[in-house]
Amino acid sequence: MLGLAIGGAAFAGMVGAGYQSMAPTGQWFGRAFCGRPFKSGQRRSKQIALTFDDGPNDPHTLRLLEVLQEHNIHATFFMIGRYVRQRPDIAAHVAKRGHVVGNHTFTHPLLTVKSKKRICEEITKCRAVLTDAVGEHSNLFRPPWGGRRPSVFRLVRQLGLDPIMWNVTGYDWNAPSADYIEQKVKRRVRGGDVVLLHDGGHADFGADRAKTVEVVDRIISRYKAEGYEFVTVPEMMATMGASI
Repeated sequence: MLGLAIGGAAFAGMVGAGYQSMAPTGQWFGRAFCGRPFKSGQRRSKQIALTFDDGPNDPHTLRLLEVLQEHNIHATFFMIGRYVRQRPDIAAHVAKRGHVVGNHTFTHPLLTVKSKKRICEEITKCRAVLTDAVGEHSNLFRPPWGGRRPSVFRLVRQLGLDPIMWNVTGYDWNAPSADYIEQKVKRRVRGGDVVLLHDGGHADFGADRAKTVEVVDRIISRYKAEGYEFVTVPEMMATMGASI
């Protein structure tokens, strides 16, 4: 019986570790900013940070910038280095519009199965092409798919970067409609949220993100009318006094 109990505990630990390696709000494998977790009785924040992964992308990053400009808000973009190298002009345009640019690795690998050397290369190569394209940029880093193991965030911090996750996602990478994305976001937003959406696709440049562009316009209009403020991740972190 003792052996079964030990075996069961070990299995549960393995399952938990596997979940934590991909869970956006999990903190087992190192602290990361993912917004403010809502607690009963706590005053809700009225801030929302929109974040976009896997760009730059033509034409949808540019169309998204138009929507954001119409609403006079800024967002945070986590860019893939190889796409930045392909279209540095789009990356530069994002930065010139006042949006925050962050590191999303060079080729978008799953970091849980990569060596420290490869992880370091992915991050530093992405940082180099971002610097070439936009100049000085943020020290924010988001792991592809949110995947990490204990050593990943330690290495990220050694490289001078802050790991950023999320607590709301629109599941827009294969969404059947803009309505579907909107409902996914609506069900989770409570205030103090970091929302994950995509202006590109990791597999190929030119991914269709028209539904995302459409729903961003809806989300901003909806929550602005309810008194929410849209901010960048660094702005939210400063408001919350977040230290990671």
